[in-house]
Amino acid sequence: MTLIQPAERSALRVVNPATGELNTTVPVFEPEQVAAATMRAEQLFTSGIWSRRPPRERAAVLLRLAELMERDAELLARLDCEDGGKPITECRSGDVPGAIEAIRWFAEAADKLFGRIAPTGPDHLGLVWREPVGVAAAILPWNYPLAMAAWKAGPALAAGNSLLIKPAEATPRSALHLARLAVEAGLPEGVLTVVTGTGSVTGAALARDPRVGALSFTGSTAVGRRILIDAAESNFKRVSLEMGGKSPQVLMPDALGFGDELIANMIEAAFLTMGQNCTAGSRVLVHRDIADQVLSRFVAAAGALKIGDPADPATRIGPLISRAARDRVVTAVEAAGSAGARVHSAELPDGLHPHGAYVPPTVLSDVPDDSAVLTEELFGPVATLQTFTTEAEAIDLANGTAYGLAACVWTRDLDAALRLARGIQAGVVSVNAYSEGDITTPFSGWKQSGFGGSEKSTTAFDQWTREKTVWIRSR
Repeated sequence: MTLIQPAERSALRVVNPATGELNTTVPVFEPEQVAAATMRAEQLFTSGIWSRRPPRERAAVLLRLAELMERDAELLARLDCEDGGKPITECRSGDVPGAIEAIRWFAEAADKLFGRIAPTGPDHLGLVWREPVGVAAAILPWNYPLAMAAWKAGPALAAGNSLLIKPAEATPRSALHLARLAVEAGLPEGVLTVVTGTGSVTGAALARDPRVGALSFTGSTAVGRRILIDAAESNFKRVSLEMGGKSPQVLMPDALGFGDELIANMIEAAFLTMGQNCTAGSRVLVHRDIADQVLSRFVAAAGALKIGDPADPATRIGPLISRAARDRVVTAVEAAGSAGARVHSAELPDGLHPHGAYVPPTVLSDVPDDSAVLTEELFGPVATLQTFTTEAEAIDLANGTAYGLAACVWTRDLDAALRLARGIQAGVVSVNAYSEGDITTPFSGWKQSGFGGSEKSTTAFDQWTREKTVWIRSR
């Protein structure tokens, strides 16, 4: 992974949120250790040991990495399950296969990025191509630890950069194992370095480091703002931010015609990863004519989700990331209820670990218009339901927050779907499905959900490369 040794004087406790038990401890990289790591990364980049390898050779290493991830898929799933409280089935069927797909896809894209030739006269030749930024950094969230590592490492390494990854303090182990596998696959030691630590110490040091040329962050809007300030006050490094969301699910009058498929997608949108998902469809906007039926079926389906030990393959709802997160979500639900909202929530089952950070799936209806739960990201298994009567009202409700990451629309009326997709201010709008697209489509947010770049697709290379123009005069 890296030759840089972090400070011994401080360590992070990595705790299983289902039990409160200690999984492991990891060191905190202090600013001086971060500086040593970026210096080493810069030296390796300048040496050309990775950056000047032909793209097909870089691709071969990353393809081998994908094979090793497949070999260790169960271990990677278990690490994210234990560290983040994610249901093991979710890790096995979604996160780990998605991460492997991302590494493999970006490996195959490494030699398919072409430059351009400017339309010049006969006496000049204008060449335009992209080059790696050099030293790059990625700061990861805790909700999709391995998947986000792959989304960022795939294009950054395929482009030839040296990359430093700072995983979230709660979920570092899958990123650490990914780095070990990268070395086993043939990536030169130190080209991919994992620096563990807190955001305020290790993450801030990366954001301020003058050797880091590009930084990609996934996390909260508040931290994203801080990173922009640090980047501006240091070397104006390129910054890409994927931040929070408060995504609407818009159900038009004919939406119930999709039957059980609609309800299943609504449940996945609202409660996948216990709602700790930036694109979570936490706001259900439903036409007044079908509101009562939708509410009844949605609440019943939410109540049927199995709550339990995330290591149990049957579990759909595990714990939140921490007891502090649980307390924050419970407090928000109680405040909405006290303000007049109807709270539809099942009781937690018996037998859960007493130190587990569990919250049952909850639906709030008749929520007062000024309630914070309608506009603030809760990051928990809580969905609100509001009604509308016209398309214009639906669009106004959908756009009524500071966020613009994702949305989904349900209707068989193609014209209505296109009008809604155009009117909703979000980076990704899915129609008749809850989806973020696949690896071939860009993923980025509008408004306070995103800034400076996209994940996935060939567009992702833009945040890890810089454009160069070479102007040649012939004689």
